[in-house]
Amino acid sequence: MSRPDTAPRPIRVLVVEDDPVAADAHALYVGRVPGFAVAGIAHSLGDASHFLKRTPVDLLLLDLFLPDGHGLQLLRSLRTAGHTADVIAVTSARDLTVVREGVSLGVVQYVLKPFTFATLRDRLTRYADFRSVAGEASGQEEVDRAFAALRAPQPAALPKGLSQATLKLITEALRGAGEDGLSSGNAAEAVGISRITARRYLEHLVTTGRAARTPRYGQIGRPELRYHWQSRA
Repeated sequence: MSRPDTAPRPIRVLVVEDDPVAADAHALYVGRVPGFAVAGIAHSLGDASHFLKRTPVDLLLLDLFLPDGHGLQLLRSLRTAGHTADVIAVTSARDLTVVREGVSLGVVQYVLKPFTFATLRDRLTRYADFRSVAGEASGQEEVDRAFAALRAPQPAALPKGLSQATLKLITEALRGAGEDGLSSGNAAEAVGISRITARRYLEHLVTTGRAARTPRYGQIGRPELRYHWQSRA
C-alpha cells in the first residue's frame, strides 16, 4: 500500500511588476527556488487587485512604483479587505519612511534593484524558514530565533581597497549634489581623497545601481563624467 504524499504545499507567489522583462525574470527566479510556485504575474495595481479576488496567494513580490499608483496603496486596500498575504518589496525605493510604512502593512523583506538570483533566493529561503515556525514558543529565545530568520546576512564585502566609512561619505556627497551631480574631482574635494580613489567609489555606486553616470561635453578635450544619485532605478 503506497503512503500518501505528505510534501508541503508550495508557497504561492504573485509577481507584481510593470516591466514585462523584469516581471518574467522575477517569476523565473521564484520558480527556481524549492518550495515556491508562481501563482501569476500582474503589471499594475488594478491587475493585481483583480487577480487576488480570484486566486489565493501566500506572498506578493511587489514593485512599489507601478503605472497606476504606489504599491503601498495596494497593500492598504488588501489589508482593509482582510487579505493577510505577506509581501517582499522588490524596488529601488530607498526612502526609509516608505520602508517603515511598508513594515506596518506587512512587508517582511525589501530587495533593492538591481539584484541577483542569489539575493532573491536568500530572501525567499529566509521567508520560508520564518513561515515554517509553528506551535508555542518555549521562551524569549525561541521568539527571537523566529524573527531572526527574516534578517538579511551582513552586506557583501566591498571591492578591495574600498571602505564603508569612505563609501558613506561619497554617498552623502552625491545625494546632496542635486540634479547637477558630481564629477570625480568634485567628490574628491568634498571627501578629501584623490580623484582616482573618488572615481572608484563612484563607479562602485554605478555598478550597484545607486548612481548613474552621464558625459558632459565642453568646448575642448574629452567629456567630463558626471555622477548622479539614483533615487529610483
